[in-house]
Amino acid sequence: MKQFLLFVFIGSLLFSCAPVHHPGHGHRMPPGQAKKVYGTKSAKPFAPGQQKKYRR
Repeated sequence: MKQFLLFVFIGSLLFSCAPVHHPGHGHRMPPGQAKKVYGTKSAKPFAPGQQKKYRR
């Protein structure tokens, strides 16, 4: 009985640390790939570092 409880406890510890994936967060398409998909000539509009920063 003690071995079973120990097994359940260790199993619950292992499976409680599983990573959680949130859809739509952090997995963007690279700018070059987006350029190919959308058929544009430049990847600049798809690169976040190349966007114009407007002041308000």
